[in-house]
Amino acid sequence: MQHFQQSVYQLIVETSTNLPADVRRAIQKAREQEDQGTRSALSLSTIANNIEMAECNVSPICQDTGMPTFIVHTPIGANQIVMRKHILEAVAQSTKDAKLRTNSVDSLTGANTGDNLGPGTPVIHFEQWERDDIEVKLILKGGGCENKNIQYSLPAELEGVGKAGRDLDGIRKCIMHAVYQAQGQGCSAGFIGVGIGGDRTTGYELAKHQLFRKVEDVNPNEDLAKLEDYVMENANKLGIGTMGFGGQVTLLGCKVGVMNRLPASFFVSVAYNCWAFRRQGVLIDAGSGEITNWVYERGSDLPMKQDAPAAEDSERREVVLTAPISEEQIRSLKVGDIVIINGMMHTGRDALHKYLMDHDSPVDLNGGVIYHCGPVMAKDASGEWHVKAAGPTTSIREEPYQGDIIKKFGIRAVIGKGGMGAKTLAALQEHGAVYLNAIGGAAQYYAECFKKVESVDLMEFGIPEAMWHLQTEGFAAIVTMDSHGNSLHADVEKDSLGKLATFKEPVFK
Repeated sequence: MQHFQQSVYQLIVETSTNLPADVRRAIQKAREQEDQGTRSALSLSTIANNIEMAECNVSPICQDTGMPTFIVHTPIGANQIVMRKHILEAVAQSTKDAKLRTNSVDSLTGANTGDNLGPGTPVIHFEQWERDDIEVKLILKGGGCENKNIQYSLPAELEGVGKAGRDLDGIRKCIMHAVYQAQGQGCSAGFIGVGIGGDRTTGYELAKHQLFRKVEDVNPNEDLAKLEDYVMENANKLGIGTMGFGGQVTLLGCKVGVMNRLPASFFVSVAYNCWAFRRQGVLIDAGSGEITNWVYERGSDLPMKQDAPAAEDSERREVVLTAPISEEQIRSLKVGDIVIINGMMHTGRDALHKYLMDHDSPVDLNGGVIYHCGPVMAKDASGEWHVKAAGPTTSIREEPYQGDIIKKFGIRAVIGKGGMGAKTLAALQEHGAVYLNAIGGAAQYYAECFKKVESVDLMEFGIPEAMWHLQTEGFAAIVTMDSHGNSLHADVEKDSLGKLATFKEPVFK
């Protein structure tokens, strides 16, 4: 087993940087189904470009490399204690090599361990099987889509679809509602795993296990196969689309599993996964620890197709702005405009927003741009920082703070994904600012826009939560909330709720 640790390291790097072929095929199919020239189609094109860049650069597809979760099948008598030790060492090494972001945070103090090790991280499940080799599967599920997981206790009254009972039709309503509630905050178009039954813990575990199934497989349970087909056909009629921009494709995959339950409980648990569906597995020789095979077809065998040049849209405006930005420039923007940002940009996530409520900013933010991003960073031999991956994080977490911070510091542009709420929208209108939606998960695409790391403040918060000051060139995002009270996110949510209501009537008897 002398090569086991290196084999796990290879698995981590592959999972983080090279999307499997079955996932690539699902994304390619979505690109063919989406109306060309739309915001969703352009986003899917950027996603395809990002997939290729991540593979070429051997860098994370998305900057949020999530909670590393391993499922390990071992022969009887295998030393699981030694295996666990090697897995931990492989996780720490891949974090040091910037293949994983430093994501393990103390829940009480907020301190980042810096190596992805700590109580509960990574997650490792061992199971024995009656085979002579070892199987190690890994999923990297980011926090944005993890936050859109949802669990239902039936019977229940659900927004849009009404009463959901303890039957297959009630389960159908739960799944449709789960897709609706995710909107663009989970980096749609996405995949869902559904667990029917169990208790609250095992239901979610079953749901996550469904995400290890291959995208093109067929459920051996005839009723569940019909349910999966129904959801795949009809969830895409909700019109949520890629990133919640509206469109033809909202869901890329649906897998459902079932287990027994207690008579008093009926849980339907849904695990939502973004388009950056990072899961892979290896078979390992139990004697040498070397990889003998890959569980899922590797993405290297399926290059993403390149789009033909898109026809120009006379209604689409493209505006170039250089920070600091004036209020007059901001007031001229409207929902749907594409904005190209140059100049200084500052990252800021949960810890920074909380900090700024009670403290001055380390730098002047008047006319500035805040980017909701927790990047993957690496130092070179000379000690200079470089951005390795830098896609947007889900913005709604900053809703309690954002409006006050815009007012306090004179911020003109906020960049993130998934949109924000009524309080932020009101602040944009009152103080002259906009919300720009970047493409969630496109971490390599955006990393190339950061030409120099000028400096960093508040490193005590950890690399993802620190305030990075970045010289930016050609950063493209879409205005989805403007300074005139308009919100694309609110419009899509309202429209999709109306469409959800059309699925209220029973389907499965």
